[in-house]
Amino acid sequence: MRTCTKIALGSTLTLAVVVTGVVIMNHRPDHPAIPATRFPAPVTKAYRAAMVTPSASPESQHTAVLNAYRAWKVAFIREGCGAGMRQVYSPDASYPYVAEGQGYGMVITVSMADLDPGAKGIFDGIVKFVLAHRSANDPDLTAAEQDDDCADQAGANSATDGDMDIAYGLLLADRAWGSSGKYDYRALAVRRIAAIKASEVNPSSKLMLLGDWSAAGNKELFGVSRTSDWMLEHFRAFEQATGDVGWGDIREAHLNAIAEVQAKYSQRTGLLPDFVTSEDGRTQPADGKVLESSRDGDYGYNACRTPWRIGFDAIVSGDPRSLAAARKMNAWFKDTAGGDPDNVGSGYSLAGGRFGSRSARAFWAPLAVAAMTDPGSQSWLDALWTKMASSSIEPDSYFGASVQLQAMLVASGHYVAASGALSDADRHH
Repeated sequence: MRTCTKIALGSTLTLAVVVTGVVIMNHRPDHPAIPATRFPAPVTKAYRAAMVTPSASPESQHTAVLNAYRAWKVAFIREGCGAGMRQVYSPDASYPYVAEGQGYGMVITVSMADLDPGAKGIFDGIVKFVLAHRSANDPDLTAAEQDDDCADQAGANSATDGDMDIAYGLLLADRAWGSSGKYDYRALAVRRIAAIKASEVNPSSKLMLLGDWSAAGNKELFGVSRTSDWMLEHFRAFEQATGDVGWGDIREAHLNAIAEVQAKYSQRTGLLPDFVTSEDGRTQPADGKVLESSRDGDYGYNACRTPWRIGFDAIVSGDPRSLAAARKMNAWFKDTAGGDPDNVGSGYSLAGGRFGSRSARAFWAPLAVAAMTDPGSQSWLDALWTKMASSSIEPDSYFGASVQLQAMLVASGHYVAASGALSDADRHH
């Protein structure tokens, strides 16, 4: 769920100090320092189908990830909506707390479980917050937006991307910590996965709906899907966790939609639009505004995540369709940017016309994941990694910071595939 309204940042942040290109954050008392000695052994084989990984040493990669994570925690993890609750704060969203952010927070913290002894406490605090804010339409989904007083807004409806990452984070937690503690992570995930399928999947096209509010009764938006919700590895994980082969059909529908859009509307670039419409078996870019702006049919602040989402499925599953889609986007971006991440814009038409002048991290950071699918992209990946590792977290940009950190987690081998496409034996800690 992407929105653009700015909200004033609170006064509880600490300052970042940049030392030799690496960001070190002054820790608040509720964010104890992570012991510097908790580096795992190098990850020798992170993803079976990754063609290239960053050339930086494992130790320097761990240091960069740790510093970005520390800064992210200080900037965006909050307490204050109830005893024992934690929330991801989103100063650049429509409301200070959004389901998208809670999903990001859960995936990030569980991915850092081997480096941060406090990760589980943060994760469980976010789970408590999520369970306290249920969708008014389906109580096994999450109300998408909360205000400064932690009250649900916009009718307490759900947002598909938030629900999907929350479910995925719960599956990762079951892998990391088991489900016999305070929360039965696996049971919570299975219930949410069933609710996502029942309330957030178009039964005709099998593409993801915008949320449980855009179901069959919403004639205008029932056929609209957001491409950043096309999380192929999530679909694999959901099928494995539930045994529901319907998730395989859903994955196939999204792979077909990606191929159709790239073949018909972005043959040169491979770019996907922020939103598509699907009708009578045809998927096409949105024509003008369907939800957010007149550029809903272009590559903007929603679709910028697709190189990461599709690329991640490609490197963990080796699916030739995911690989082809990610490589197409990667090849165009590498060429148009001349191998320099600073030349990546913040908005494009599907034909490749640039309309975003600034270089935003939510656009260039996800390209690192797509670059991992191409054996000829080592220098391009290294340039993207260097930029991520040397870029400080901006405390007024939760979205860009969270996207960049997750791209770093993938590139460094910390972002595990919940589907089991990556076996535990493949991670040499």
